[in-house]
Amino acid sequence: MTSLKSVFEAVRAASRKLNLLDEATINSVLRAVADEAEAQSGYILAENARDLMKMDKNNPKYDRLMLTEQRLADIAADMRRVAELPSPLGKVLSETTRPNGMTITKVSVPFGVIGIIYEARPNVSFDVFSLCLKSGNACILKGGSDAACSNTAIINVINKVLIKFGIDSNTVYLLPNDREATMQLLTAVDYVDLIIPRGSKGLIDYVRDNARVPVIETGAGICHTYFESSGDVKKGAAIINNAKTRRVSVCNALDCLVIDSSRLADLPELCAPLEKSRVIIYADPAAYSALQGKYPAELLQPADEESFGTEFLDYKMAIKTVAGIDEALEHICRYSSGHSESIVSENDAAMQRFCKEVDAACVYTNVSTAFTDGGQFGFGAEIGISTQKLHARGPMALPEITTYKYIIQGDGQTR
Repeated sequence: MTSLKSVFEAVRAASRKLNLLDEATINSVLRAVADEAEAQSGYILAENARDLMKMDKNNPKYDRLMLTEQRLADIAADMRRVAELPSPLGKVLSETTRPNGMTITKVSVPFGVIGIIYEARPNVSFDVFSLCLKSGNACILKGGSDAACSNTAIINVINKVLIKFGIDSNTVYLLPNDREATMQLLTAVDYVDLIIPRGSKGLIDYVRDNARVPVIETGAGICHTYFESSGDVKKGAAIINNAKTRRVSVCNALDCLVIDSSRLADLPELCAPLEKSRVIIYADPAAYSALQGKYPAELLQPADEESFGTEFLDYKMAIKTVAGIDEALEHICRYSSGHSESIVSENDAAMQRFCKEVDAACVYTNVSTAFTDGGQFGFGAEIGISTQKLHARGPMALPEITTYKYIIQGDGQTR
């Protein structure tokens, strides 16, 4: 493969031009892209269908890959919401005047060029573009081959609008679908300021291990819900079902129910709603015994060590029985990916302890982990969910893809 240096140079140049765009123009572009996405839905869905034809419907990635009229409408709505958000740029974060009269102002600015590497998630193309444009960043996209047709169609739609507004189309650039392009992006230290991978643990590990450009990890979502001894069964059943079945292919989906041994008698009721979605349960011995004869036999299997610490991305869930909150916290500490963890409890002390001791980006009390989402948090959209602690954590939106610089003003001061 030929060098992508000229591409990276062009995107870098486009990023500098973005500094000259005013907020009103950026918002107008975002609304125009939202309108065009809906107007061109037939074209986008036809290209998406070409991708879907190549994938087994039983593949957990199939749902992530699939676009529909409703999903496109939701994507367009998210872009319009991003347009309504206040600009994250030019914010005065602090200002001081030194004894010599020199004024130092800390101001929010774009990173510059952000590279996104992602798998079969074509919605990411729209989400990343909208957030990057709003925050003044150019973006280089490296989508997976599974979504090649979908991503190309989406970038064509975006570029049509950019050209209409007289904006450099290199503001968003889709790289070829091959590993060499990925490696060139990961090592483009003179042109790319930040890499954000979105996808499987394997993808994220590969990016982290091979990148020379700084990386923000959006790790796998191995999510737990702990049904504590005082938990309300009605609340618990609804939370567990929603977290597991709302959309199994996303990173905030429930993977493991941790249940206090004193509440095993309530386990059949807690799991009953899962039967409708044909959720396969991998239960430890105590949970298996509690469910045997009360949950469909063909959906109930004994758990093994691999059942825990697995991101299923499917209608599958593990159950671990614990003797109190100490064991629950220990289990979560061992197997959590640091994404989203929840407790179902009516005990204030237990909830407070859970919130203090669980080391995750998002910690819930009596709420489904399905809410870990930039849109649900009121951010308009998200560029990813960070499971690391440096710079950004949890759903990353506009503030997390800006940095800052210092503006120093004076009147001839010398040192």
